[in-house]
Parts: sequence; structure tokens; C-alpha cells
Amino acid sequence: MTHSRNRRSFLKLGLLAAALPLPAVASQGPAAPERRLGFNNLHTGEKLDLPYWIQGEYVPDALTEINRVLRDHRTDQVADIDTGLLDLLHRMNATLGNNRSFQVISGYRSPASNQMLASHSSGVAKRSLHMQGKAIDIRIPGIALADVRRAGLALQGGGVGYYPGSNFVHLDVGRVRSWGG
Repeated sequence: MTHSRNRRSFLKLGLLAAALPLPAVASQGPAAPERRLGFNNLHTGEKLDLPYWIQGEYVPDALTEINRVLRDHRTDQVADIDTGLLDLLHRMNATLGNNRSFQVISGYRSPASNQMLASHSSGVAKRSLHMQGKAIDIRIPGIALADVRRAGLALQGGGVGYYPGSNFVHLDVGRVRSWGG
């Protein structure tokens, strides 16, 4: 309980400090804005909405929370989610003018979970980038799945898989490519 309370206090202080204006430095442009993401893990019911990048720096405690919410729901295994993927999701939000949470179908996937899924479906890659924390399957409430796909393709940030029958779009930070639809 004390650890949780101390951690909460630390996070509040960090967010407060990040909100304070920094003195202007002639060689720097304006202070970088925060990058914020929201997630709703459809398998665990966990929700998270927080800034993960403030004033040009990733926020370690925020990344830890994101890793936890995007863990493999089958094994409860947590792994680091690639910050490039988080930045891609942030860019997607900007492209779509979205401020809603991403509904997460699959984030990190352990090798055991991926092998099990691949043995039951030809649509699951045996060397999926989900196992490296570099892929996510999502949808966004109120935004047509085709629009999410189009935004992913326009961003050219990696792979975009379109699964309208299962109602999700796959995004990853691997090489630029697309499939489905």
C-alpha cells in the first residue's frame, strides 16, 4: 500500500513538474508538447489514458503502465512495447483528429500464445512482431475501420493489416507493407 501511494505521489509530482513552464533558451524552439495515449484492453477490461512522453522525454512510469495494459492476456506476461509503435499510434490520433482510447484486441504476444494462435489460423505470422512489442491490433470507437486502415497506410510507419471480418486493424513498426481488404 505504501509503495503504491508513494508511486502515485511520484507520478503526480512528475506530471506537475512537467506542466510548469521552462525558461526559454534562445537556441531551442518552443517546449515540445506532451504525447498522450489511451487504451482499453478488451480482454482484461483495463483502461489507461496518460501522457507517455513529456517535454521531449519518454516517461518511464507511463511506459511501465502501458506495458502492463498491453501484456499478453493469455499468459499475463509483460514485455516492453516499442516506443516507435506508441509514436505511430500518437501520429494516427493526430491524423484522424482522435482523442478516444484505442480498443486493443492484441498488444504484446508471448511466443507460446503466438504459436498457439498460429496453429489455429493462417492469419497469424509465426514470427509476429507482436512477440517483440512492435505490433498492435486495434479499433477506435466512432471511427470507421476503413478510415483507421487508410490513416495507417498514409502514415507509412510499418505494416498495416486490415481485418474487417474480425473488426480490427493491425499496425506494426516493421517494414512498410499492407495486406487484407
